[in-house]
Amino acid sequence: MQQQAAEWLTVLMSGEASEAEHAAWQRWRGADPEHERAWQHIDAVSQRFNGLHRGAAAQALAGTQQKAVNGKRRQLLAWLGVAAGGGLLAAQTGTWDGVRALRADYRTATGERREVVLDDGSVLSLNTGSAVNVRFDASRRLIELLAGEILVTSGHGAGSAAPLVVATREGLVRALGTRFVVRQQDGVSTVEVFESAVEIRPRDSAGAPLLLAAGRGVAFSRHAPDAPHAIAAYADAWSRGQLIVDDVTLGDFLADLARYRPGVIDCAPAVAQLRLSGVFPLADTQRILNMLPNSLPVQVRSRTRYWVTVEPAP
Repeated sequence: MQQQAAEWLTVLMSGEASEAEHAAWQRWRGADPEHERAWQHIDAVSQRFNGLHRGAAAQALAGTQQKAVNGKRRQLLAWLGVAAGGGLLAAQTGTWDGVRALRADYRTATGERREVVLDDGSVLSLNTGSAVNVRFDASRRLIELLAGEILVTSGHGAGSAAPLVVATREGLVRALGTRFVVRQQDGVSTVEVFESAVEIRPRDSAGAPLLLAAGRGVAFSRHAPDAPHAIAAYADAWSRGQLIVDDVTLGDFLADLARYRPGVIDCAPAVAQLRLSGVFPLADTQRILNMLPNSLPVQVRSRTRYWVTVEPAP
């Protein structure tokens, strides 16, 4: 949520946002109270660290534009990182995960993926918009998932006798010699196991941990897990740079695709229930969008590079 707010701030402060983008930003803010809270946080940062009497939102709505400079977007994102480094926002808002993600040991930007080999030989793959802290010592191997999604392949090198645990906001996932995916979402964590098994312990549960075997997935809150379900064989396709879908709705497909590109993808309700299957290369999300009219009765309208609408074909 905080990352989406940061991306909207980038769009609005670029000096190139159109009236339509302003309207889309307002719709995003009004869609969920959490969106509005995330926006208020990031706007407060813009006021404090840019020396403004009014926040970025007020500037954007008033039409204030800064002079164009090379690499505006990169500079703004770097500025946000400096703001987080100052620690003032953390002092104001407590453990705001957006700040912690900016300062994480390993992180990826929107559309970026990264693979890291840890000290014990475990391999950590970070999906788009992800952030983790890693804490290994003689008694523990802890991976703290702050945002996004990771694929963990546990290693057996030095220090691997200590338990390997992934911590999320909702609980702990302990590897039992395995390969598995953990994703942090709003108010829920999800786990998918491809090899061996994991134990899942929600933070506020006093019961026994859930043993989740290979081929199964589950979502869990701080209090309890949902019922486990079978996972698709290609659920880890993102780690190979692919998005593979089999008979999913266009609305769900575009919501997933939106994780891999900055800005907004709007799906008109009239086409949201259309279904599609295919293998799509995540390295070029624009190419994926351009391919949609070849197989579905839709058109793709790019109002700007940060705002795309998929709607019925004329």
